[in-house]
Amino acid sequence: MSYEFFIAKRYFKSKRKTGFISLITYISIVGVTIGVAALVIVLSIMNGFESEVRSRFVGFDAHLRLQAYHSEGVKDYEKLIETTEKEDHVVGVSPFIIDKAMIKVGPNVEGMILKGTDAKRITQVTDIAKNMTYGKLDFSEKSVDGKRPLPGIVLGRSLADRLNAFDLDEKVIVMSPKGMNFPFSTPRIKQFRLAGLFETGMYEFDNTFAFISIEAAQQLLKMPGEVTGLEIKLDDMYRADQVAEKLNAKLGYPYYVITWFDLHKNLFSWMKLEKMAMFVILSLIIMVAAFNIISSLIMVVMEKTREIGILKSMGATTRSIRKVFMFEGLAIGIGGTLVGSLLGYSVCWAQLEYKFFSLPSDVYFIDFLPVLMEWQDFLFVALAAIGLSFLATLYPAVKAAKLDPVTAIRYE
Repeated sequence: MSYEFFIAKRYFKSKRKTGFISLITYISIVGVTIGVAALVIVLSIMNGFESEVRSRFVGFDAHLRLQAYHSEGVKDYEKLIETTEKEDHVVGVSPFIIDKAMIKVGPNVEGMILKGTDAKRITQVTDIAKNMTYGKLDFSEKSVDGKRPLPGIVLGRSLADRLNAFDLDEKVIVMSPKGMNFPFSTPRIKQFRLAGLFETGMYEFDNTFAFISIEAAQQLLKMPGEVTGLEIKLDDMYRADQVAEKLNAKLGYPYYVITWFDLHKNLFSWMKLEKMAMFVILSLIIMVAAFNIISSLIMVVMEKTREIGILKSMGATTRSIRKVFMFEGLAIGIGGTLVGSLLGYSVCWAQLEYKFFSLPSDVYFIDFLPVLMEWQDFLFVALAAIGLSFLATLYPAVKAAKLDPVTAIRYE
Protein backbone atom coordinates (compact mmCIF):
# COMPACT_ATOMS: atom_id res chain seq x y z
CA MET A 1 0.00 0.00 0.00
CA SER A 2 1.45 3.38 -1.03
CA TYR A 3 1.70 6.06 1.64
CA GLU A 4 -0.56 8.32 -0.45
CA PHE A 5 -3.35 5.74 -0.24
CA PHE A 6 -2.69 5.24 3.49
CA ILE A 7 -3.02 8.98 4.16
CA ALA A 8 -6.15 9.23 1.99
CA LYS A 9 -7.69 6.44 4.05
CA ARG A 10 -6.96 8.34 7.28
CA TYR A 11 -8.44 11.54 5.86
CA PHE A 12 -11.76 9.80 5.39
CA LYS A 13 -12.49 10.52 9.01
CA SER A 14 -12.25 14.06 10.34
CA LYS A 15 -10.63 14.12 13.79
CA ARG A 16 -11.00 17.77 14.49
CA LYS A 17 -14.04 19.80 15.47
CA THR A 18 -15.16 20.06 11.85
CA GLY A 19 -16.52 16.50 11.90
CA PHE A 20 -19.32 17.68 9.61
CA ILE A 21 -16.90 17.00 6.73
CA SER A 22 -17.24 13.25 7.28
CA LEU A 23 -21.01 13.56 7.02
CA ILE A 24 -20.69 15.33 3.65
CA THR A 25 -18.35 12.56 2.50
CA TYR A 26 -20.89 9.87 3.34
CA ILE A 27 -23.66 11.90 1.73
CA SER A 28 -21.51 11.98 -1.42
CA ILE A 29 -21.23 8.18 -1.33
CA VAL A 30 -25.01 7.89 -0.94
CA GLY A 31 -25.50 10.29 -3.85
CA VAL A 32 -23.30 8.21 -6.15
CA THR A 33 -25.06 5.04 -4.95
CA ILE A 34 -28.52 6.41 -5.71
CA GLY A 35 -27.42 7.73 -9.11
CA VAL A 36 -25.82 4.44 -10.16
CA ALA A 37 -28.76 2.35 -8.91
CA ALA A 38 -31.28 4.60 -10.68
CA LEU A 39 -29.36 4.43 -13.94
CA VAL A 40 -28.99 0.65 -13.80
CA ILE A 41 -32.66 0.07 -12.96
CA VAL A 42 -34.05 2.47 -15.58
CA LEU A 43 -31.78 1.19 -18.35
CA SER A 44 -32.69 -2.41 -17.49
CA ILE A 45 -36.40 -1.58 -17.63
CA MET A 46 -35.95 0.14 -20.99
CA ASN A 47 -34.04 -2.91 -22.22
CA GLY A 48 -36.95 -5.07 -21.07
CA PHE A 49 -39.54 -3.02 -22.95
CA GLU A 50 -37.34 -2.88 -26.06
CA SER A 51 -36.89 -6.66 -25.93
CA GLU A 52 -40.64 -7.25 -25.60
CA VAL A 53 -41.48 -4.88 -28.44
CA ARG A 54 -38.73 -6.31 -30.64
CA SER A 55 -39.83 -9.90 -30.05
CA ARG A 56 -43.39 -9.04 -31.04
CA PHE A 57 -42.41 -7.10 -34.16
CA VAL A 58 -39.88 -9.70 -35.25
CA GLY A 59 -42.26 -12.53 -34.36
CA PHE A 60 -44.83 -11.01 -36.69
CA ASP A 61 -42.57 -10.00 -39.60
CA ALA A 62 -39.71 -12.56 -39.51
CA HIS A 63 -36.04 -11.58 -39.57
CA LEU A 64 -35.60 -10.82 -43.27
CA ARG A 65 -37.91 -9.91 -46.12
CA LEU A 66 -36.97 -10.56 -49.77
CA GLN A 67 -38.82 -8.55 -52.40
CA ALA A 68 -38.44 -7.26 -55.96
CA TYR A 69 -37.77 -3.63 -56.89
CA HIS A 70 -40.56 -1.34 -58.10
CA SER A 71 -43.19 -3.42 -56.22
CA GLU A 72 -43.02 -6.08 -58.91
CA GLY A 73 -44.22 -9.58 -58.10
CA VAL A 74 -41.70 -12.36 -57.50
CA LYS A 75 -42.02 -15.15 -60.08
CA ASP A 76 -40.61 -18.68 -59.81
CA TYR A 77 -40.63 -18.19 -56.06
CA GLU A 78 -40.34 -21.93 -55.36
CA LYS A 79 -36.85 -21.96 -56.90
CA LEU A 80 -36.02 -18.82 -54.95
CA ILE A 81 -37.12 -20.53 -51.75
CA GLU A 82 -34.79 -23.47 -52.46
CA THR A 83 -31.89 -21.11 -53.09
CA THR A 84 -32.56 -19.11 -49.93
CA GLU A 85 -32.94 -22.16 -47.70
CA LYS A 86 -29.39 -23.26 -48.60
CA GLU A 87 -27.92 -20.06 -47.14
CA ASP A 88 -26.13 -20.33 -43.78
CA HIS A 89 -28.18 -19.46 -40.67
CA VAL A 90 -31.51 -19.65 -42.55
CA VAL A 91 -33.97 -21.91 -40.69
CA GLY A 92 -37.24 -21.08 -42.47
CA VAL A 93 -38.60 -19.40 -45.61
CA SER A 94 -42.22 -18.58 -46.39
CA PRO A 95 -43.77 -16.80 -49.41
CA PHE A 96 -46.23 -13.97 -48.83
CA ILE A 97 -48.51 -11.57 -50.66
CA ILE A 98 -49.45 -8.27 -49.05
CA ASP A 99 -51.76 -5.49 -50.19
CA LYS A 100 -54.49 -3.16 -48.99
CA ALA A 101 -58.13 -4.25 -49.17
CA MET A 102 -61.61 -3.66 -47.78
CA ILE A 103 -63.37 -6.16 -45.54
CA LYS A 104 -67.11 -6.50 -44.86
CA VAL A 105 -68.86 -8.50 -42.17
CA GLY A 106 -72.61 -7.96 -42.11
CA PRO A 107 -73.20 -4.19 -42.35
CA ASN A 108 -69.69 -3.31 -41.11
CA VAL A 109 -66.98 -2.31 -43.58
CA GLU A 110 -63.35 -1.50 -42.71
CA GLY A 111 -60.03 -0.98 -44.46
CA MET A 112 -57.20 -3.40 -43.70
CA ILE A 113 -53.94 -4.97 -44.86
CA LEU A 114 -54.47 -8.36 -46.44
CA LYS A 115 -51.65 -10.87 -46.22
CA GLY A 116 -51.61 -14.10 -48.17
CA THR A 117 -49.35 -16.83 -46.79
CA ASP A 118 -48.68 -20.55 -46.61
CA ALA A 119 -50.25 -21.97 -43.44
CA LYS A 120 -47.51 -24.59 -43.07
CA ARG A 121 -44.51 -22.45 -43.87
CA ILE A 122 -45.58 -19.37 -41.93
CA THR A 123 -45.20 -21.23 -38.63
CA GLN A 124 -41.50 -21.65 -39.48
CA VAL A 125 -40.84 -17.92 -39.77
CA THR A 126 -43.33 -16.12 -37.49
CA ASP A 127 -45.19 -16.63 -34.20
CA ILE A 128 -48.65 -16.07 -35.66
CA ALA A 129 -49.76 -19.62 -34.78
CA LYS A 130 -48.76 -19.03 -31.13
CA ASN A 131 -50.77 -15.79 -31.12
CA MET A 132 -54.06 -17.47 -32.09
CA THR A 133 -56.59 -16.75 -29.33
CA TYR A 134 -59.72 -18.09 -31.02
CA GLY A 135 -60.20 -20.69 -33.71
CA LYS A 136 -57.32 -22.06 -35.80
CA LEU A 137 -54.80 -20.93 -38.39
CA ASP A 138 -56.71 -22.78 -41.10
CA PHE A 139 -57.07 -21.46 -44.64
CA SER A 140 -58.61 -24.61 -46.13
CA GLU A 141 -61.97 -24.52 -47.90
CA LYS A 142 -64.94 -25.74 -45.86
CA SER A 143 -68.65 -25.74 -46.46
CA VAL A 144 -70.70 -23.38 -44.31
CA ASP A 145 -74.36 -24.29 -43.67
CA GLY A 146 -74.30 -26.80 -46.51
CA LYS A 147 -73.43 -24.14 -49.07
CA ARG A 148 -70.40 -23.96 -51.35
CA PRO A 149 -67.01 -24.26 -49.61
CA LEU A 150 -65.30 -21.04 -48.56
CA PRO A 151 -61.57 -20.56 -47.80
CA GLY A 152 -60.59 -19.52 -44.28
CA ILE A 153 -59.50 -16.07 -43.13
CA VAL A 154 -57.83 -15.10 -39.85
CA LEU A 155 -58.38 -11.59 -38.43
CA GLY A 156 -56.58 -9.49 -35.85
CA ARG A 157 -58.54 -9.26 -32.59
CA SER A 158 -59.00 -5.48 -32.72
CA LEU A 159 -60.04 -5.61 -36.38
CA ALA A 160 -62.61 -8.26 -35.50
CA ASP A 161 -63.89 -6.01 -32.68
CA ARG A 162 -64.52 -3.20 -35.17
CA LEU A 163 -66.32 -5.59 -37.50
CA ASN A 164 -68.26 -7.36 -34.72
CA ALA A 165 -66.94 -10.65 -36.16
CA PHE A 166 -66.68 -13.31 -33.46
CA ASP A 167 -68.53 -16.37 -34.77
CA LEU A 168 -66.42 -19.08 -36.34
CA ASP A 169 -67.34 -19.86 -39.97
CA GLU A 170 -69.11 -16.50 -40.22
CA LYS A 171 -69.16 -15.17 -43.79
CA VAL A 172 -66.54 -12.51 -44.52
CA ILE A 173 -66.36 -10.54 -47.77
CA VAL A 174 -63.02 -9.11 -48.95
CA MET A 175 -62.83 -6.49 -51.72
CA SER A 176 -59.67 -5.49 -53.56
CA PRO A 177 -59.47 -2.30 -55.66
CA LYS A 178 -56.26 -3.51 -57.30
CA GLY A 179 -56.38 -3.24 -61.09
CA MET A 180 -59.52 -1.09 -61.14
CA ASN A 181 -59.87 1.49 -63.91
CA PHE A 182 -62.29 4.10 -62.67
CA PRO A 183 -65.07 4.94 -63.17
CA PHE A 184 -66.51 1.91 -64.96
CA SER A 185 -64.77 -1.00 -63.18
CA THR A 186 -65.75 -2.75 -59.97
CA PRO A 187 -63.50 -4.14 -57.23
CA ARG A 188 -62.70 -7.82 -57.14
CA ILE A 189 -64.71 -9.57 -54.42
CA LYS A 190 -64.14 -12.89 -52.69
CA GLN A 191 -65.99 -14.58 -49.85
CA PHE A 192 -64.28 -16.24 -46.89
CA ARG A 193 -65.25 -17.92 -43.66
CA LEU A 194 -63.89 -16.70 -40.34
CA ALA A 195 -61.40 -19.36 -39.22
CA GLY A 196 -59.94 -17.62 -36.16
CA LEU A 197 -58.56 -14.54 -34.43
CA PHE A 198 -55.00 -13.67 -33.46
CA GLU A 199 -53.67 -11.20 -30.91
CA THR A 200 -50.02 -10.12 -30.84
CA GLY A 201 -50.44 -7.43 -28.20
CA MET A 202 -49.37 -4.79 -30.74
CA TYR A 203 -52.38 -2.67 -31.72
CA GLU A 204 -50.79 -1.77 -35.06
CA PHE A 205 -51.01 -5.42 -36.12
CA ASP A 206 -54.16 -6.56 -34.33
CA ASN A 207 -56.17 -3.64 -35.71
CA THR A 208 -54.97 -3.86 -39.30
CA PHE A 209 -54.03 -7.32 -40.54
CA ALA A 210 -55.96 -10.28 -41.93
CA PHE A 211 -54.42 -13.53 -43.22
CA ILE A 212 -55.58 -15.74 -46.08
CA SER A 213 -53.95 -18.48 -48.15
CA ILE A 214 -51.45 -17.76 -50.93
CA GLU A 215 -53.80 -19.24 -53.53
CA ALA A 216 -56.77 -17.09 -52.44
CA ALA A 217 -54.58 -13.97 -52.40
CA GLN A 218 -53.24 -14.69 -55.89
CA GLN A 219 -56.77 -15.04 -57.20
CA LEU A 220 -58.15 -11.97 -55.43
CA LEU A 221 -55.20 -9.68 -56.19
CA LYS A 222 -54.63 -10.87 -59.77
CA MET A 223 -51.17 -12.31 -59.12
CA PRO A 224 -51.25 -15.78 -60.74
CA GLY A 225 -48.02 -17.66 -60.02
CA GLU A 226 -46.51 -14.65 -58.22
CA VAL A 227 -45.94 -13.47 -54.65
CA THR A 228 -44.92 -10.16 -53.12
CA GLY A 229 -41.81 -11.71 -51.59
CA LEU A 230 -40.34 -14.16 -49.11
CA GLU A 231 -40.13 -14.00 -45.33
CA ILE A 232 -36.94 -15.49 -43.90
CA LYS A 233 -36.16 -16.61 -40.37
CA LEU A 234 -32.60 -16.99 -39.04
CA ASP A 235 -31.12 -18.95 -36.16
CA ASP A 236 -29.86 -15.63 -34.78
CA MET A 237 -31.75 -12.41 -35.47
CA TYR A 238 -28.59 -10.34 -34.93
CA ARG A 239 -27.02 -11.95 -38.00
CA ALA A 240 -29.69 -10.31 -40.16
CA ASP A 241 -27.36 -7.68 -41.67
CA GLN A 242 -24.72 -10.28 -42.46
CA VAL A 243 -27.15 -12.70 -44.16
CA ALA A 244 -28.97 -9.88 -45.98
CA GLU A 245 -25.67 -8.66 -47.43
CA LYS A 246 -24.82 -12.15 -48.68
CA LEU A 247 -28.25 -12.68 -50.23
CA ASN A 248 -28.18 -9.28 -51.93
CA ALA A 249 -24.80 -10.10 -53.45
CA LYS A 250 -25.89 -13.59 -54.47
CA LEU A 251 -29.33 -12.81 -55.94
CA GLY A 252 -28.71 -9.34 -57.33
CA TYR A 253 -31.20 -7.26 -59.29
CA PRO A 254 -34.24 -7.28 -59.32
CA TYR A 255 -34.27 -8.66 -55.78
CA TYR A 256 -33.31 -6.98 -52.54
CA VAL A 257 -33.37 -8.07 -48.89
CA ILE A 258 -34.26 -5.88 -45.91
CA THR A 259 -33.84 -6.71 -42.24
CA TRP A 260 -36.23 -6.58 -39.29
CA PHE A 261 -34.50 -3.36 -38.16
CA ASP A 262 -35.06 -1.71 -41.56
CA LEU A 263 -38.76 -2.62 -41.47
CA HIS A 264 -39.24 -0.71 -38.20
CA LYS A 265 -36.24 1.61 -38.31
CA ASN A 266 -38.00 4.67 -36.90
CA LEU A 267 -39.27 2.81 -33.85
CA PHE A 268 -36.02 1.09 -32.90
CA SER A 269 -33.94 4.21 -33.62
CA TRP A 270 -36.24 6.21 -31.37
CA MET A 271 -35.91 3.62 -28.59
CA LYS A 272 -32.11 3.80 -28.80
CA LEU A 273 -32.21 7.59 -28.70
CA GLU A 274 -34.55 7.50 -25.71
CA LYS A 275 -32.19 5.17 -23.87
CA MET A 276 -29.26 7.53 -24.51
CA ALA A 277 -31.33 10.50 -23.34
CA MET A 278 -32.28 8.72 -20.11
CA PHE A 279 -28.62 7.84 -19.53
CA VAL A 280 -27.61 11.51 -19.85
CA ILE A 281 -30.51 12.81 -17.73
CA LEU A 282 -30.03 10.34 -14.88
CA SER A 283 -26.28 10.97 -14.94
CA LEU A 284 -27.14 14.39 -13.51
CA ILE A 285 -27.80 12.63 -10.20
CA ILE A 286 -24.20 11.44 -10.18
CA MET A 287 -23.06 14.95 -11.15
CA VAL A 288 -24.82 16.33 -8.07
CA ALA A 289 -22.94 13.77 -5.99
CA ALA A 290 -19.74 14.84 -7.76
CA PHE A 291 -20.26 18.43 -6.60
CA ASN A 292 -20.64 17.07 -3.07
CA ILE A 293 -17.30 15.32 -3.54
CA ILE A 294 -15.71 18.62 -4.62
CA SER A 295 -17.11 20.47 -1.61
CA SER A 296 -16.12 17.77 0.87
CA LEU A 297 -12.57 17.54 -0.50
CA ILE A 298 -12.15 21.31 -0.43
CA MET A 299 -13.21 21.29 3.22
CA VAL A 300 -10.77 18.45 3.91
CA VAL A 301 -8.00 20.52 2.31
CA MET A 302 -8.92 23.45 4.55
CA GLU A 303 -8.98 21.21 7.61
CA LYS A 304 -5.74 19.41 6.80
CA THR A 305 -3.74 22.48 5.78
CA ARG A 306 -1.22 21.98 8.62
CA GLU A 307 -0.83 18.27 7.87
CA ILE A 308 -0.29 19.00 4.18
CA GLY A 309 2.35 21.58 5.05
CA ILE A 310 4.14 19.09 7.33
CA LEU A 311 4.05 16.41 4.61
CA LYS A 312 5.56 18.79 2.04
CA SER A 313 8.22 19.95 4.49
CA MET A 314 9.13 16.30 5.08
CA GLY A 315 9.67 15.80 1.34
CA ALA A 316 6.26 14.89 -0.07
CA THR A 317 6.08 15.97 -3.69
CA THR A 318 3.33 17.97 -5.31
CA ARG A 319 2.37 14.84 -7.25
CA SER A 320 2.04 12.83 -4.03
CA ILE A 321 -0.28 15.40 -2.46
CA ARG A 322 -2.44 15.35 -5.58
CA LYS A 323 -2.60 11.56 -5.38
CA VAL A 324 -3.81 11.68 -1.76
CA PHE A 325 -6.92 13.66 -2.63
CA MET A 326 -7.49 11.86 -5.91
CA PHE A 327 -7.44 8.55 -4.04
CA GLU A 328 -9.92 9.90 -1.51
CA GLY A 329 -12.32 11.11 -4.23
CA LEU A 330 -11.98 7.88 -6.20
CA ALA A 331 -12.67 5.88 -3.05
CA ILE A 332 -15.97 7.74 -2.71
CA GLY A 333 -16.80 7.14 -6.38
CA ILE A 334 -15.82 3.47 -6.43
CA GLY A 335 -17.57 2.74 -3.12
CA GLY A 336 -20.78 4.41 -4.27
CA THR A 337 -20.57 2.70 -7.68
CA LEU A 338 -20.16 -0.79 -6.18
CA VAL A 339 -22.99 -0.35 -3.69
CA GLY A 340 -25.23 1.27 -6.33
CA SER A 341 -24.56 -1.49 -8.87
CA LEU A 342 -25.34 -4.14 -6.26
CA LEU A 343 -28.51 -2.32 -5.23
CA GLY A 344 -29.64 -1.92 -8.85
CA TYR A 345 -28.93 -5.57 -9.60
CA SER A 346 -30.85 -6.67 -6.52
CA VAL A 347 -33.94 -4.64 -7.45
CA CYS A 348 -33.88 -5.91 -11.06
CA TRP A 349 -33.37 -9.51 -9.93
CA ALA A 350 -36.24 -9.24 -7.47
CA GLN A 351 -38.54 -7.90 -10.21
CA LEU A 352 -37.55 -10.74 -12.54
CA GLU A 353 -38.03 -13.34 -9.84
CA TYR A 354 -41.14 -12.10 -8.03
CA LYS A 355 -42.66 -9.50 -10.42
CA PHE A 356 -43.45 -7.00 -7.66
CA PHE A 357 -44.37 -4.23 -10.12
CA SER A 358 -47.38 -5.17 -12.24
CA LEU A 359 -48.96 -3.40 -15.22
CA PRO A 360 -52.64 -3.23 -16.23
CA SER A 361 -53.02 -5.95 -18.85
CA ASP A 362 -55.91 -4.12 -20.52
CA VAL A 363 -53.58 -1.19 -21.31
CA TYR A 364 -50.21 -2.85 -21.96
CA PHE A 365 -49.38 -6.00 -23.88
CA ILE A 366 -47.75 -7.51 -20.78
CA ASP A 367 -48.94 -7.67 -17.17
CA PHE A 368 -45.63 -6.97 -15.41
CA LEU A 369 -42.76 -4.51 -15.64
CA PRO A 370 -40.17 -6.14 -17.95
CA VAL A 371 -36.51 -6.09 -16.96
CA LEU A 372 -33.47 -7.11 -19.01
CA MET A 373 -30.06 -6.62 -17.42
CA GLU A 374 -27.09 -6.20 -19.78
CA TRP A 375 -23.50 -6.18 -18.58
CA GLN A 376 -22.66 -3.34 -20.99
CA ASP A 377 -25.05 -1.04 -19.12
CA PHE A 378 -23.46 -1.88 -15.77
CA LEU A 379 -20.01 -1.24 -17.27
CA PHE A 380 -20.92 2.11 -18.88
CA VAL A 381 -22.70 3.33 -15.74
CA ALA A 382 -19.76 2.32 -13.55
CA LEU A 383 -17.26 4.04 -15.87
CA ALA A 384 -19.41 7.19 -15.98
CA ALA A 385 -19.77 7.31 -12.19
CA ILE A 386 -16.09 6.70 -11.50
CA GLY A 387 -15.09 9.13 -14.27
CA LEU A 388 -17.25 11.92 -12.85
CA SER A 389 -15.93 11.20 -9.37
CA PHE A 390 -12.35 11.42 -10.66
CA LEU A 391 -13.02 14.74 -12.41
CA ALA A 392 -14.47 16.04 -9.15
CA THR A 393 -11.13 15.39 -7.41
CA LEU A 394 -9.01 17.45 -9.80
CA TYR A 395 -9.65 20.94 -8.44
CA PRO A 396 -9.31 20.08 -4.71
CA ALA A 397 -6.22 17.93 -5.45
CA VAL A 398 -4.52 20.72 -7.42
CA LYS A 399 -5.45 23.27 -4.74
CA ALA A 400 -3.93 21.06 -2.01
CA ALA A 401 -0.79 20.41 -4.06
CA LYS A 402 -0.18 24.15 -4.50
CA LEU A 403 -0.13 24.88 -0.75
CA ASP A 404 3.07 26.54 0.38
CA PRO A 405 4.46 24.48 3.34
CA VAL A 406 5.90 27.61 5.05
CA THR A 407 2.53 29.39 4.92
CA ALA A 408 0.68 26.23 5.93
CA ILE A 409 2.60 25.71 9.20
CA ARG A 410 3.64 29.32 10.01
CA TYR A 411 1.21 29.76 12.88
CA GLU A 412 1.35 26.17 14.21
